[in-house]
This record gives sequence, structure tokens and C-alpha cells, in this order.
Amino acid sequence: MLGYTITQWLFGILSFLAIMFALLVVFSRNPVNSVLYLVLTFFCIAGHYLLMNAQFLAIVHIVVYAGAIMVLFLFIIMLMNLNEDSEPQKTWLTKLIAGIAGGIMFFVLLAALKGSEQMTENSYGASQIGLVKNLGMVLFKDFLFPFEIASILLLAALVGAILIGKKRKGNFRQKIITYDQRNSN
Repeated sequence: MLGYTITQWLFGILSFLAIMFALLVVFSRNPVNSVLYLVLTFFCIAGHYLLMNAQFLAIVHIVVYAGAIMVLFLFIIMLMNLNEDSEPQKTWLTKLIAGIAGGIMFFVLLAALKGSEQMTENSYGASQIGLVKNLGMVLFKDFLFPFEIASILLLAALVGAILIGKKRKGNFRQKIITYDQRNSN
């Protein structure tokens, strides 16, 4: 088909959809619709990860971003009172400065990416780099000690959060003294 492989066609379609949904996120007037377009953008990015043979990264991207963080954003937006009457209006000067700053950031990004090399599949093990099996082998062979340290730190954070959130049962004598001090005044 016009000299392109199916992977190149899928990349083009996913890129077009991701850019279109990202623009809809920015230009949508309804914040709930904006969050839903952001979820669709995340799914398109996960499709790019699948095209790069990074299945684990694609699944984690969908679960973490499209699942947990987007639900959090949606709850925050629904709990906020977002009516147009209380929202401050931006002047044309503010919009112009924001457009110029965005354009400068775009050109800086282009300049940074211009010197970068294109990754080829001829490099060592590039076709197998994103597979879950290979990631597990590297994680449990080469990085076992840092992995275990991270798990101990997460366990300590979990225990700390439980202890902080738990209701403290004070000493019975202290409760009586506090009660007497409040009622004596």
C-alpha cells in the first residue's frame, strides 16, 4: 500500500489521532470532555508503545494514567464549582504572551530533537527489549538489590501511612484528666 508497511500506517494513524485528541484537550470548553479526550490521547500513546514492542509499558501506561490518574482528575473536576461567572477572564495580552511562550517552547523542543539519533532495530536486542519476560529477567538478575530496597521502602511507607491514619487510643487516666479540665471551667 503506497510503499508503507502496516506498522508505518498504524504509526501514522495513531500519531494523527493522538495529536487530534491532544488538541481537543486544549481547546475543549467543557473540562469533563477535556479529561475524556486526554484518556483517548493516553490510549493512542499506549498504541505507540505497542508498536515499539513495549507491551509492559503500554499496559502500565493504560492502568496508571488512563485508569487511576484520570479518575482522580475527573473527580476533582466534578467536585470543583466550575461555572463561567466566577472564572476570571483573560485579556488578549495574556493570551498573546502565552502563545509566544508556547511557540518558543516548541522551537526549543525541535532544536533539542534535531541532533538526536534515530533508534534502529539493528542495535543489540532492540526487538526484545520491551517484553515482560526480558524485563523480569533484568529486574531480578541485574537489579535485584535495588528492587528489594525499593520494596522495603514502600513497605515502610505503607506501615507509616497506616499508623498515621489510625485513631489513637489514649490512656484512660489521661482522658479523665482532660475531661475534668474541660468541665471545671
